[in-house]
Amino acid sequence: MLDRFFNIIAGDLDQWLILPVLYHFGWMEWEELSFDWALVCVYGMFAVILTYAVCWPLEYFRPVEHWPNKKAVAVDMLYTIVSRVGVLPVVSFLLFYQVQVWFTGMLVDNGFIPPTLETVFPFLFGHPLLTFFVYALILDFADYWRHRLSHGFRSWYALHALHHAQRQMSFWSDDRNHLLDDLISFLWFGVIGLAIGIPPLQFPLLILLLRFMESLSHANVRLSFGRIGERLLVSPRFHRLHHGLRAAGRVSCNYGAVFPYWDMIFRTADFSALYLPTGDARAPEAMATGSYLAQQWSGLKHFRSALKPRRHGPA
Repeated sequence: MLDRFFNIIAGDLDQWLILPVLYHFGWMEWEELSFDWALVCVYGMFAVILTYAVCWPLEYFRPVEHWPNKKAVAVDMLYTIVSRVGVLPVVSFLLFYQVQVWFTGMLVDNGFIPPTLETVFPFLFGHPLLTFFVYALILDFADYWRHRLSHGFRSWYALHALHHAQRQMSFWSDDRNHLLDDLISFLWFGVIGLAIGIPPLQFPLLILLLRFMESLSHANVRLSFGRIGERLLVSPRFHRLHHGLRAAGRVSCNYGAVFPYWDMIFRTADFSALYLPTGDARAPEAMATGSYLAQQWSGLKHFRSALKPRRHGPA
C-alpha cells in the first residue's frame, strides 16, 4: 500500500517536473532513470517526515537543553532537506548508477566477474533482507573508519569541525557538514558500494536508513537504550559524548554512527552516563551560528588555514 503511494507521487513528480526539465535541456538519455530518481527523492522526503515524527516528540518531552533562540537549528533543517531530498538522490543514485555501469562493463570486458556479496557469502542467496542488513553493517563499519580518520588529520578535521561546531545539537544536525566533507563521504561510500556490489536502487535506501538512525542519535533528548541496548545501537546519550565539549576536537570517542560494536572492538567506546554541552570551542563562530553560506565559507577558510604547516605547538 505504501509502495503504491510512493510510486504514484514519484510518477507525478517524474511526469510534471523531471521529464520536462530533461526535455528542455536535451538530457533525454536520462529518461529511463528518471522515475527511479524521482522515487529516491520521494523516499528522501518520507525519511525527513519520519525523522521529524519520531524525534520531535522525544526532544519536546525529554530535552537535554532548552534554547530560547533556535536560529542555528533552522540552518540545520536546511542542511537536512537539501541533502536528503536533493543532493543524496543525485549522488547516491544517478552518479552511483553511472559509475557502477562503467565499472561493471570494464570488469566484464577484461574477463572478470563483477563483485557481489552473495558470491563471497553464498548463504545470502535468496535472503534479501539479511543481505540488506549485511550491506548496512559493512557501510557502518566503513563509516566508523571514515569518521575516525576525519578526526585524525588536522586539515580533514578543519572541515569536519563544521559538524561539531553546533552548540544546539538536535536531530536536524546529522547532515550539518561541509560540502567538501560530504564529497569525501560520498566517494568513500561509493567505493565500498562498488566493491561489495550494492544494487543501484538499494544504495540510496541504505544511506537513508543509516541517516535516519544517525538523526536519532543526534537528538536533543535524554535517552539511553540501557546497558544491553547501548551495546547494540548507538543511542543519543552515547553519541552526545562524541559531540561533548570535553571530547570536541581531534581526539574524541564514540565514532560509530549506528552500531557501537566498532567502538567497543577498537577501544574508542565511552559508556559514561553523561549529557555534556556540545560544540567545539576552537571552531570559528561563523561555523557555529552563521548562515548556510557563512558556515560553508568559514569552513573553507578554516580548511585552508589547516593546510598551512604549524610553526609550533601540538598538531
